[in-house]
Amino acid sequence: MLRPEDNELLCRTGPGTPMGELFRRFWLPALVPEELPGPDCDPVRLRLLGEDLVAFRDTGGRIGILDEKCPHRRASLYFGRNEECGLRCVYHGWKFDVDGNCVEMPNEPPETDYRGKVRMKAYPAAEWGGWIWVYMGPKDRQPPLPEFEWAMLAPEHRWQKKWHLRANYFQGFEGEIDTRHTTFLHRFADTSALSPGLAAAHGNWQKDGMPSIHIRPTDYGFYYGSQRGAADDGFNWRITQWILPSNSIIPHPEYPISSRAYIPIDDENSFVFGTSYNPEAPMTEEDRDYLETGLGAAPRTLPGGFTPEVNRDNGYRLDRDSQRAGNATGIPGVNNQDRAIVESMGPIADRENEHLGPSDAAIIAARRRLLGLARDLADGKEPLLPHNPAMFGVRAIDITTQNPDLDAVVELYSDKLRLPAARPFPS
Repeated sequence: MLRPEDNELLCRTGPGTPMGELFRRFWLPALVPEELPGPDCDPVRLRLLGEDLVAFRDTGGRIGILDEKCPHRRASLYFGRNEECGLRCVYHGWKFDVDGNCVEMPNEPPETDYRGKVRMKAYPAAEWGGWIWVYMGPKDRQPPLPEFEWAMLAPEHRWQKKWHLRANYFQGFEGEIDTRHTTFLHRFADTSALSPGLAAAHGNWQKDGMPSIHIRPTDYGFYYGSQRGAADDGFNWRITQWILPSNSIIPHPEYPISSRAYIPIDDENSFVFGTSYNPEAPMTEEDRDYLETGLGAAPRTLPGGFTPEVNRDNGYRLDRDSQRAGNATGIPGVNNQDRAIVESMGPIADRENEHLGPSDAAIIAARRRLLGLARDLADGKEPLLPHNPAMFGVRAIDITTQNPDLDAVVELYSDKLRLPAARPFPS
């Protein structure tokens, strides 16, 4: 169980909240580049960490992320005209550049023009690794962009998708670091429609529903190994990465592997930014075609937005006959199954009445770490990770070996895991 006050601290990320301030110390994925397709394109609404914003790309291609409300009379800049290196409010013509400076005030004569005294909230933005990122924290604490492995690869090596989750960010993220649920939630009677990597993983999940969990704290979060099987068949080790504040890297026995970030829209909704990637070769057409089906790591979304096709409004397309025939949920697709269960808990889970056990060790560890970091920041102790961009570049692996010891397995496969032992973390 989690005390109500701790659950509040964990889940609330709006302005001025301890967890919200922690998130604001990191660069966060916010948009896909196609949302701002070119200079002087239409502005778009953006809601992140409980703040209503507007995003645009100016005449020079620079990205601006501003408070949605014009500082003059609080009209929405979503209705504004994006023109000549600025976003113009249509109410009285005030115009703002990507840094939030008021550059024109056409409703005031020269003698009362006070544009130099007006500056609106603006956040730094950057296009990087297939996403548009935003930094919402203090200007003097702005870190470098995070060097996730997939962000350092050529675009041909990755496939990316953004979608809406109707739940708090941590509710979704808990499922990412819960390897035991795979045996039960993701049981398919027929695996022929799954990718080769997911089909191989499915075989391992079904052999052992009670893997042992071994957690290793790190400066970037933690990694944990789940050990399935017995010595005569070899031990299946899935080594999963948690990278602060809410990023996961999930292994598969075959490439591509999956990385996801759970970013709060507000306390009851999240955007998920999913990247599937192959660090050793360009993604094949077969890989991309499979990912587009929505059966694996990311859902298909409705045209023109980020709402999954399979969703609460259509009952997640639950098929009871399929369920009776051996598909554990009767819901098509791994991601659809995850979302159905996560959203079924309500927008913010009632953690006071849960009953956790040893199988939930990774979830317990992540809660403690995040709560500790949020409290530390509230006491004036800044997180160090954002200023060490190379620490984000770790990898997850899924391997079968005769070795029963996690630390020995990690040492043996350290190159594949890309653990940052050679990159000292400052004290």
